Amino acid sequence: MTDFPSRTLRIGTRSSPMALAQVELVSDLLRKHEPHLKIEVMPVTTEADKWQGDLAQLGGKGLFVKEIDQMLQRGHVDMTVHCIKDVPGDTPMPRGLVFAAYLPRDDVRDVLLFPEGSAGQTLDDLPPGATVATSAVRRKAQILQVRPDLNVVRVRGAVGSRIEKLDGTRKIDHKLDAMVLATSGLERLGISHRGRHTFSIDEMLPAVGAGALGLECRKDDEDTAALLQQLNHERTMTEITAERVMLHGLRGHCNSPIAGHCVTTSDGQLSLRGMVFSRDGSKFVHAHIWGESSNDPGVLGTRVCAELLRQGARDIIEGIPH
Repeated sequence: MTDFPSRTLRIGTRSSPMALAQVELVSDLLRKHEPHLKIEVMPVTTEADKWQGDLAQLGGKGLFVKEIDQMLQRGHVDMTVHCIKDVPGDTPMPRGLVFAAYLPRDDVRDVLLFPEGSAGQTLDDLPPGATVATSAVRRKAQILQVRPDLNVVRVRGAVGSRIEKLDGTRKIDHKLDAMVLATSGLERLGISHRGRHTFSIDEMLPAVGAGALGLECRKDDEDTAALLQQLNHERTMTEITAERVMLHGLRGHCNSPIAGHCVTTSDGQLSLRGMVFSRDGSKFVHAHIWGESSNDPGVLGTRVCAELLRQGARDIIEGIPH
């Protein structure tokens, strides 16, 4: 137990139900270490949350974290909680900020949902031309790889409102036949019963950083960093490092169809898989490498990145035809 100063810990967060649920989880964990800790949650609705169009036009998914990070840099808050899959990989960490801890990783897999009352269970149950909703180009590419006949559309918004669109209780332009979301998101919101088919890692490789929450603070705020480090899960930090080194080397951003997943085998060896897809799923490159004797996550991420680039990943990311 640290002797955290008798000041209030201010947590900056997006105001979505998911983000608030994640902050509540972190607050509960911190209070187990510091029972008398005073916490003030400071929610903001970011520009990206308000924007209903294509995020690429606004500057990408990184905008979800950018405004919160600026609050942290300016000293308006002491820490933030980020879904690591939302943190851009093509830019360096914001000046003066650091991830002091990662929580133990949740389920990284994606899950298929059907409208309330539908008998559908898997992609095979969908007729040709059926409409499947997802917000991620990575998922779209992998769905079209196995079912190029499906119509995959982008649907954004909070998870609850997306499910309302699926069920038809919230009006949108077209009827949705199915939807793909993150298993961990449904679990955090207590609605995992809505999932029908959980895709295996082989069926749908997850996003870099999937299922992981990072706790960020200012580098020079040693008290907060020490407090957060008590929650750090070493294995998750190592695996995330390998994935994000790969992503950074590929200059990957949220509109790049890039997937990556690192695991630690039972004997402690790291294993990293990376994939890069064309947007329609017709072209892809894949690399799977195990950590060698040093088992260094940075070295492993660099090696997987190099192998993907050797196979032509850059042209696929840039959309250059062959």
